[in-house]
Amino acid sequence: MGVRVLALVRSSAEGEGFVPPSTKDFELPPIFGDNPYTTKPIFLVLLSVVLISVFFIAASRKAAVVPSKLQFAGESVYAFVRNDLAKDVIGHEFLRFVPYLFTLFTFILVNNWFGIIPLLQFPTMSHVGFAYVLAAFTFFVFHYIGIKKHGVFKYLKDIMFMPGVPKAAYILITPLEILTFFLVRPLTLSLRLFANMFAGHLLLLVFILGGEHLAQGALALKLVSPFAFGIGIVLTFFEFMVQCLQAYIFTLLTALYIAGALADEH
Repeated sequence: MGVRVLALVRSSAEGEGFVPPSTKDFELPPIFGDNPYTTKPIFLVLLSVVLISVFFIAASRKAAVVPSKLQFAGESVYAFVRNDLAKDVIGHEFLRFVPYLFTLFTFILVNNWFGIIPLLQFPTMSHVGFAYVLAAFTFFVFHYIGIKKHGVFKYLKDIMFMPGVPKAAYILITPLEILTFFLVRPLTLSLRLFANMFAGHLLLLVFILGGEHLAQGALALKLVSPFAFGIGIVLTFFEFMVQCLQAYIFTLLTALYIAGALADEH
């Protein structure tokens, strides 16, 4: 966002007027030369892995009966995922899925937070490719679990021919169930995360860059610019809540899909 502000100020000084943010603001150039693998989103993904690892290693390194503030923070996040997302949703077989759900939740959460952290200010998940990869992991995990427990034939049979449904209804229900399990679930899971992060960041750009542009204008516009900045600050807090909520929803739906794959109906 910092580069975008400098470009906006330069264009205002040259009399070009306000250039509204668009999808081009998400097409970031490589950090080092022309290497496509050194873009800011990739750097942020690697940074998130380092930050998460360092935090939880430090939080658990000197674990004590009376926890320190750092240990308490780490244990609180783990307990939330373990109890509220894994245990309550999946049931008695939850424990073996806690590492995956915990990793998924913390990874998405930190990468979402990057959108409002000064100097970084870019949510990684606003690039749809990252959301697709996470959804693909969940897609293969819950199908693998279902096939492993029930066998390929029974698992696919229960998907295509829902138990307890009149045979005539299969003409309509079977195609819908196939689409739901093999296309709709991974697509909605990824696009929901991507769309919220993309739209939120774009909205912040509108008010922050708009306020910057107004501050470069006439006196009347300068008086209005603080309101644009004020709305931008309010939206930043709102975006923080959305970022946390999207990490929770993605992990919750993953737990629900796993619970469905383990259900006796399959």
